[in-house]
Amino acid sequence: MTFETTKDVYDWYEKQEPVFSKEGIDRIPWHEVRDHPLDARFIPVLLYMRDVETLTDMYHREMLRTPTGKDPYIGRFMERWGVEEVIHGEILNRFLNEAGVETGDRWQTQVRKNVSNIYSLNTYVMTSLTNLLGRRFTATHMSFGAIHEMSTAQAYRRMDELAGHPVLSKILNGIIREESFHTHFYWSVAKLELRNSDLAQRIARFVIKSFYRPVGQGSLHKSRTEYAIRTLFGDSGGIEQLHKTVTQRAQSLPGLESLDKVTDTLGRIARQGIPGTVTR
Repeated sequence: MTFETTKDVYDWYEKQEPVFSKEGIDRIPWHEVRDHPLDARFIPVLLYMRDVETLTDMYHREMLRTPTGKDPYIGRFMERWGVEEVIHGEILNRFLNEAGVETGDRWQTQVRKNVSNIYSLNTYVMTSLTNLLGRRFTATHMSFGAIHEMSTAQAYRRMDELAGHPVLSKILNGIIREESFHTHFYWSVAKLELRNSDLAQRIARFVIKSFYRPVGQGSLHKSRTEYAIRTLFGDSGGIEQLHKTVTQRAQSLPGLESLDKVTDTLGRIARQGIPGTVTR
């Protein structure tokens, strides 16, 4: 599928039906969750995934302050994207509750409260600095978005493979489907923006190479990020699969050829071994 403009990409995206409508959520066999065991080592990972999805509204708010977020089609995409990501967090939280993991009624408030003021300030400052580059930074925003969405989807796939829980599998595959829509939007707009500007390519490559961090690291405690990566990708073949599905696809974007930052970063963490405790 070839797109010529951001509007073309958005028009395609709007045709994709959300997976988690009210009816879609009601069709999940919640009553069967406790009929199948859930390995306790996956609970911190699911909590991490839940929190990452919940905190996307922070990124959304900051993006709206930039020329990227003010683009009419990117802005409309992000409105729907933000809603769907938060719903992913709510569904993961309900699954955990149904599995016997109590999280409390105010878990979302607590997740946001736990984000450090230093992280929020750094994010605000970085957003302000990107405004100096204007639309030339849009390619970087979109490239980062594509990489994060692809790596998130791959994390969900690994969780599905490793956990072997049939109800969780239905949930994860629904999330993966919506994440694939998000990935295609980000990746397609990134490609359009990068191919039109050598400067945009240089900026994107420099920023990704210098500042890439795994999804959620910074807003959530580093130990939680590392536990999730080691649990999902620490066994044989985990990083190799991630390299094929994330790094190699990112490398197909103009200016990002041979950039191995994602594989290098996650591979280094995965090889360190799973820690005994996790900060929640």
